[in-house]
Amino acid sequence: MRAALKRFIFRLLGKDPEAIVVTFASGDPELSERIFAEIQRLVPGRRHFLVKPADFKGPSTFAIYRELGRRFRGYRIGQAPLLLDGDPRYRALRRAVFLYAPTKILAYNARLERHQLSFASPIASLLFVKGVPLDRIFLRPKWLAPWKKDRSIYPSKIQEMEGRPLSASRRRVAVLSPYFPFPLAHGGAVRIFNLLREMSGEFDIFLFAFSDSETSVDYKPVLDLCARVILAEKPRYREPRWATLAPPEVHEFRSPAMREALTRIRAEYKVEAVQVEYTMLAPYAGDILVEHDVTFALYRQIRDRSPALGRRWDHWRWQRFEKQWIRRYPKVVVMSEEDRALLDRPNVTVIPNGVDLERFTPEIERPGERLLFIGSFRHFPNIVAYRFFVEQVWPILREHSPHITLTMVAGPEPLLYWREHTGLSSIPADDGIRLLEFVSDVRPLYVEANLAIVPTLVSAGTNLKVLEAMAMDRAVVSTSSGCAGLSLDHAVNVWIADQPEDFARAIQILLEDEALRRRIAAAGRMHVERNYGWRQIGIQQRALLRNSMPLRARIRPAQERDLAELAEIQHTAPESSQWQAQDYLAFDCQIALLDERIAGFLVSRPIADKEREILNIAIHPDFRRLHIATELLRAELSRWPGIHFLEVRQSNLAARRLYEGLGFQAVGERPAYYDNPPETGIVMRILS
Repeated sequence: MRAALKRFIFRLLGKDPEAIVVTFASGDPELSERIFAEIQRLVPGRRHFLVKPADFKGPSTFAIYRELGRRFRGYRIGQAPLLLDGDPRYRALRRAVFLYAPTKILAYNARLERHQLSFASPIASLLFVKGVPLDRIFLRPKWLAPWKKDRSIYPSKIQEMEGRPLSASRRRVAVLSPYFPFPLAHGGAVRIFNLLREMSGEFDIFLFAFSDSETSVDYKPVLDLCARVILAEKPRYREPRWATLAPPEVHEFRSPAMREALTRIRAEYKVEAVQVEYTMLAPYAGDILVEHDVTFALYRQIRDRSPALGRRWDHWRWQRFEKQWIRRYPKVVVMSEEDRALLDRPNVTVIPNGVDLERFTPEIERPGERLLFIGSFRHFPNIVAYRFFVEQVWPILREHSPHITLTMVAGPEPLLYWREHTGLSSIPADDGIRLLEFVSDVRPLYVEANLAIVPTLVSAGTNLKVLEAMAMDRAVVSTSSGCAGLSLDHAVNVWIADQPEDFARAIQILLEDEALRRRIAAAGRMHVERNYGWRQIGIQQRALLRNSMPLRARIRPAQERDLAELAEIQHTAPESSQWQAQDYLAFDCQIALLDERIAGFLVSRPIADKEREILNIAIHPDFRRLHIATELLRAELSRWPGIHFLEVRQSNLAARRLYEGLGFQAVGERPAYYDNPPETGIVMRILS
């Protein structure tokens, strides 16, 4: 009876009583075809129509709307699948569908997630249209809807792995990272791994890291450097990204299990300093905070490019959070002088990014027109850079240079990060572009490349890929943002271009002018050799850790009762100056006590206003390799700010490395300065 009544009513209205399904190809054609096929499977008992933009004569919204009315006048639309991938070419068609069938729209996003738009759930529908992933549109803040069951999950599992044996001669430090720094899939992992290697000679390292992948990981290279590795599962954060005062990235790494493990192991193993990598981990509190980039500066660039309310909110809370925490840490590390000026705090120091100069060595360039861009998509500025290059620069290059090719190294799981940051389901393909995922050794790619490109539009910190390219003796074309903080000069050791036309023209110029390309490449290699080797950067890292630790020895002025022990210590150190012990009391003589035994001494005197000379330093054999000399020197420099001089035997390489590690520089020589045996003295100087 109901069916007969339904047919009667729709005949009166002049419509077919059986509803039809009209799928609108309002985005990427391949995705639209997949949606049409899926809808036919899901609704097999209905008539199906696929509407394409080419079906309409007029390009305007209202012209399409009128054409839809004429075409489907005799039908009742039961479902209107619609693709929302943000492509502006299909904007008029999408608007016409919203006017024609507003209550029937089954919306698809570029991930091919679907959601029935409804006036009954306006917030969820609006969020889906705005591009929020389906699994997040029904999230509500805990403070607004405490009864919601889909809440954040904080795993309690901790995995601990033993590394190399502990040593009594090495002091103990902890490093906290948001990820395990191997394999070397992106710049952050490269930096952390190389500095762990540089630190491992002097310190026992306890590495704390989050794991967020079920894939197998090779732990051995890091375990060879660390005493222990502690892994915590990354929390599953289930709050709306806009809903908290602290940035969501901070909440994504708030783990009670990690905090408890850090506290327990720090106390159990008497860890003396904690270094925290990345700003979002700052609430774990430590002695050193490493700002791989000044995050609020990155979000300021994003806000300036598109000043939407959400981007203003992200910038404001990152700025508030970051400035709050850099004031709380005794030491903050940044990558460049520009970043230090940006933070403008006395506790900020620069330890730059670097490159392994022994691994990245030049090889002869082969003829060709091959470009290389290395940038993991897990860091979203690299996605922005890739889209800028492919959409705006690449068409210009292909028009003038049909044989040019690009190799893009996008890091592990690039499609996952591409979809997350762009909302697009696939990475556009091109027969001239080779897209690679994680590459364990990028050196062969540099060897085959003629130019390295860094088309970064938004960035903070400094880019390791620029340093690696220059170390491999390849010329680099970069935006200003891509090579910021590296003290590079346009047309000298890099070519800088910011507009699409200029970037394309720069590539053409350098590919055509081999002499210019080789000159820039050679200057780039020389620049990194002088400034960015991990070995020299490791000296700064180790000094920073030492200065963050309490003195192990108790230091006091020497007294007459100490003279016999001072003479004995001096006798066991033939490389030091040999004085009469009683003469030391005429100068400033400080002794270091460890377990109430005299471990060593340092003697100095004033030579001018705010200038002093260190006359002698010696350590008892029982206390060598415990950094007692370092502590005596640190105490001396702290007590007497100004200029300090000292002399050291030319052959005493260990002492010279010690002084250089503290910041002393060689400023002269004194031939035949030492006796027994006669030897040149190297004069060293430091301003403390």
